[in-house]
Order: sequence, then structure tokens, then C-alpha cells
Amino acid sequence: MSKQMIDSPSELDVRTIEGPPFSHIMAALDDLAPDESLHLIAGFEPVPLYDVLEQKGYTCETEQHSPEKWEVRISVQ
Repeated sequence: MSKQMIDSPSELDVRTIEGPPFSHIMAALDDLAPDESLHLIAGFEPVPLYDVLEQKGYTCETEQHSPEKWEVRISVQ
């Protein structure tokens, strides 16, 4: 795991959320300060999320740790 992923100030593990996690992700992003990033942990690569985030001005760095664990660092561009 990269140091950036460890030092991310805010973390959201969507594997524990029942149902679609989109609203939880967006709420967590709304709570971030301009210089912060969100460390998202998912059970699959959240490909559909990438386009939405890009349109809203975010960038994503993704790492796969196992078939069931993906980590995404989401930051403001």
C-alpha cells in the first residue's frame, strides 16, 4: 500500500454499507476540506464512479489489493 493511501485523512469502507453506496460517497466528499482526500475502500473496482467524479472535478488513484479489496484515493483536481 502506498504511503498516500495510509495518510489519507478521511476513510469510507463501502463494503459495510447495505445497498448502493453512491450517496454515502458523495456525502463524504462534501465533508472534505479543499486540501483533503477521501480514502475509499470497496469490494470491487468502482468503474461507474470514475466518470461521475471526473465530471465533478475529482481525480482518482486506484489500487487493487485482492479480488475483493480495492482502494481509491479521491481528491479535488
